[in-house]
Amino acid sequence: MAVRVSSEMRALAHQLRYEPTPRRIRADAGGVTLVDSQDAFLVFEPRKLTPVFAVPEADIAADLLPAATGRLRGGPRSHFAAHTAEGQVLTLRNGDLELPEAGFRLADADLAGQVLLDFGAFDQWREEDEVVEGHPRDPFHRVDARVSSRWVRVGYGTRVLAESVRPVFVYETMLPVRTYLPREDVDFGVLERTSHSTICPYKGTASYWSVAGGGSRGENIAWSYETPLQDAMQLEGLIAFYDERTIIDVEGKSA
Repeated sequence: MAVRVSSEMRALAHQLRYEPTPRRIRADAGGVTLVDSQDAFLVFEPRKLTPVFAVPEADIAADLLPAATGRLRGGPRSHFAAHTAEGQVLTLRNGDLELPEAGFRLADADLAGQVLLDFGAFDQWREEDEVVEGHPRDPFHRVDARVSSRWVRVGYGTRVLAESVRPVFVYETMLPVRTYLPREDVDFGVLERTSHSTICPYKGTASYWSVAGGGSRGENIAWSYETPLQDAMQLEGLIAFYDERTIIDVEGKSA
């Protein structure tokens, strides 16, 4: 019987998953390289969609101490600390440098000797010599940008925010299709730049705009990667809008 791939992937999300990576992984904190490994894993805890790096204990230049809380599961300190697998929370210590609860030793035989590491606890991560931002990249996650000539209109209430026949559709694994438009086709007279920003490890750092007088649903409704990462250069300077809070009409059909 045939199975739908996306359904199988969602079903797997309830399990503890891992994938070895052949890339050299390094992490710095306090001016010290605490992690340097060529035997790293990408680990997905149950019900988590983004991976974390895990490395052999011998590849961590720090003492691994039971966290002061002594709990087996993480708590509210960070997304990393909210563990969904059994294990022991660890603090990393190198001299006077201490990273509380930045490690997690899983109680799983297949991952024995590996320590999961809190991406946000470190100042910088590198794959080979390339800096990684946001979180580790999922090797099974794709971001494909495709230029189109379809007519697109973006509306918010009675306002038209953008209209274009030069969209770029972005197809990202397990996420809604996003529509990016040239700046010339966007009405910036009804948008206000905000200080909000987000980081995507696949695309880079995004800047945001709100609809002037648009209420809470209009806040940070549009974004742009003004200096995207190399793999997303097609999106440079283009503007995208949240489908969930606007009406995106693609040739008479809502996106």
